[in-house]
Parts: sequence; C-alpha cells; structure tokens
Amino acid sequence: MKKTFLLLGALLSLGFASCKKTQKTDLTILAAASLTDVCAELKTAYEAENKNVNLLFSFGGSGALQAQIEAGAPADMFISAALKQMNALNEKGLMDEESVKNLLQNEVVLISPKNSETKISSFNQLTENEVKMVAIGEPGSVPVGQYTQKICTALGIWKEISEKANFASDVRTVLNWVETGASEFGIVYATDAASTNGVRVLASAPEGSCPPVIYPAGIVKATSHKKEAEAFENFLFSYKARTIFEKAGFVVLK
Repeated sequence: MKKTFLLLGALLSLGFASCKKTQKTDLTILAAASLTDVCAELKTAYEAENKNVNLLFSFGGSGALQAQIEAGAPADMFISAALKQMNALNEKGLMDEESVKNLLQNEVVLISPKNSETKISSFNQLTENEVKMVAIGEPGSVPVGQYTQKICTALGIWKEISEKANFASDVRTVLNWVETGASEFGIVYATDAASTNGVRVLASAPEGSCPPVIYPAGIVKATSHKKEAEAFENFLFSYKARTIFEKAGFVVLK
C-alpha cells in the first residue's frame, strides 16, 4: 500500500511539473485596426517558434486604444497607426520610452466599391455633386481620419468634405462600408485596400498633403511581462516579420 501511495505521489508530481512547463504567458497587444490581418499572420509565425507565449491582440482606433491604456486597461504592448497617440502616452509616462520605435509606414488612399462606375479619380473631385457621401475615420480619435482632415485641409476642400462625411470609429469600419456598398467612397490606408477584392483604389493622397503615415510600437510601462514583450518587439523587426509586413503592403522602417 505504501508503495502504491509513493507511486501515485510521484505521478502527481510529474503531472504538476508537466503543467508548470506548458503554462503559457498571455501577452496582450493593443494594435491599430489596420493591422488586423497582418497580426493574424504574425501570431501564427511567432507562436510556432515560441510555445510558451500566447499573443492576445485587441484591435481598434488608435485613439480608443490610447484611452484604454490611460484608463489602466491590462496591456503589454501598443502599436499605433500614428505618432500622435504614442507620443501622448509617452508624455504621460505610460510607455517604456526606450522601447518605443517607429516600425512601419503606410499610405492614405481613396477607394470605391470594386464594381463602381464612378469617374472620380482624385481627392479634389470629392467636392463634385455626384459624391453624396464619403466614409471617413473620426478625426478626433482615428488616425486615418486625422490624416484625411490634413489632406483635405491642404487641398482646401475640408469644409465641403466634412459636410458629406460619414464618420467611423476605425479604418476597418470605413473599409466595410465601402466594400458592402453602404458608401460609394471611403478614405483608408493602402494596406486596407489591398486586403480585399471588394474595393478599388481611385487615388493616392497627393504628395506633401499629409505627414508620413508612421506606425510606432512600444511596451506599456505597466506590463508584468516585460521580458516576453521585449522578445516579441524584437521579432517585429526580424526578417520573418518584415516578409509578412511587406507582403501586406507595409514599408518596414528598420
């Protein structure tokens, strides 16, 4: 009987040890909505080589994600679609400043549904009478909306465009509205347009009409998984990640 108990105890110990070895670290990453597709590929590639980490992505408008971090929501990393939101968090001491790096660059484009017969081929033409509505990210919190406002202001057409605008909470909502025909025109990133066969690009933002579309990445200072976050950030600048980003149409900055 004593031997039986000893054997049972040994088996239980092995079981507990096994559980401990296979326990994964959940790494929560708040990322701009325009990264939705590419992050799914990054997750697959990274977890295949890092069995002890489970990447949990939460997507949304960068301004909304900034607000979540400011409110103390659990997060280990932040990848923004603009410098503005990352800089604001840095200034408040909520990011690990040394970890913040510019990761990607994108481009702003005008789109319509794939089967649209519109003859519109420039941002300036959005003022024409045939354009009844334009889907745009909310300029107050969504980077693509902020870029759109800068572009249209530089072209001297913001007042007219804002009166035709249907504002969205993130760029993927803009994309969906155009894809489904709910809006005949929308302004998104080039990578969003490339992610679907349901839209066509009518024009790119005129050169010099808005600042470079930069995506910074950084570690949230309050993270309890700094080592794992640093390892994943290093992966984002690796050759394997670069290949995934470039296939999606992003320009990798480092």
